Amino acid sequence: MPENAALPMLTGVKVVDLTTVVFGPYCTQILADLGAEVIKVETPSGDVLRWAAKSAKTKGMAPIFFGFNHGKQSITLDLKQPEDNAVIKALLADADVFVANVRGKALERLGLDYEAVKAIRPDIVYVHCVGFGQDGPYADLQAYDDVIQAAGGVTSLLPLVDGNPQPRFMPSLIADKVSGLHAAYATMAALFHRERTGEGQKVEVPMLESFASFMMNEHLGGLTFDPPVGPPGYARQLDPERQPFRTADGYIVIVAYTYESWDVIFAILGEPDYIMDPRFEGPANRAAAMPELYRHMAELTPNFTTAHLLKACHAAQIPAQPVNDIAGVLADEHLNAVGLFRQREHPTEGTYHEIGQPVRFGAMPKTKRRAPPRLDQDGQAIRRKLDGKAD
Repeated sequence: MPENAALPMLTGVKVVDLTTVVFGPYCTQILADLGAEVIKVETPSGDVLRWAAKSAKTKGMAPIFFGFNHGKQSITLDLKQPEDNAVIKALLADADVFVANVRGKALERLGLDYEAVKAIRPDIVYVHCVGFGQDGPYADLQAYDDVIQAAGGVTSLLPLVDGNPQPRFMPSLIADKVSGLHAAYATMAALFHRERTGEGQKVEVPMLESFASFMMNEHLGGLTFDPPVGPPGYARQLDPERQPFRTADGYIVIVAYTYESWDVIFAILGEPDYIMDPRFEGPANRAAAMPELYRHMAELTPNFTTAHLLKACHAAQIPAQPVNDIAGVLADEHLNAVGLFRQREHPTEGTYHEIGQPVRFGAMPKTKRRAPPRLDQDGQAIRRKLDGKAD
């Protein structure tokens, strides 16, 4: 076994992180989780996400900032000032990865476009997180999660389910986070390419394209073929009857995914003969009757407690889980048993809940990550280190 087999995967990889809000920071947080040294470069006023809540204990340390910035160092630089611009270029001189979500023209003005950075570090992996592909008509437009949810079609999905024609957002930064995941795997693929060939490269990660591909995999539907064979959308996801079921004391999700599972479910619900109706005979008839089957399930589940149905479904190998609210997720016994949530002490903010890395690697030990940094927490140390190299 190699001496470093037990080290985090990206140990020795240095990332200069010029990103803000969620898209870019989620990418760089994942890299930090895997062992990379991530230096977060912030303006003197800091990442806007630092100030995005009234519930912070200390100004500039909002809860959502914790969610996307643990494991990083922080230095503040005003890149329009020659002295600070020289600092980031000194950081890039021995960096492996540069991740930025500043628009291209601004990067050019700062001397941080790909060609300029490549001149500093020829084998750099340069990851540009953008709203839209830079060879399309939207290239210079600004993009945020709301904009991408709208352009990516997701705001039209809830109306297809509940009949309310008002377009609506998913109440999650889903476009930002999906794009951040794309940026993280793209960065690692480019690092793997460099490991094989010695060649760096520019990687462009556009939000709209990333999110549209994510959503359209199932929802392209009948438009997959030309001419179309039906409407867009995955019917199972858009069935208005396919919702969590009320129980005597809460809500539960029960998934009837196979032909045979319907028989088991209606036996659990006390009406085994219902599913034997000739209308439901055969896979095609049963699939066509799903809205009716869901409706009847919803009429029966209130006769049972959530715990009773969970026990019966799990014993019969039927997928089922209770409906947690957000606070319930934090208290979930499985997630706590596997260590997804950990209580930690922040040097200035006190006890907080850290969300762990969900993926497990057999060759990577569990490591204690750096707490989310205060603004410019590491600035002096980083500058001293650079001064030492200059000597």
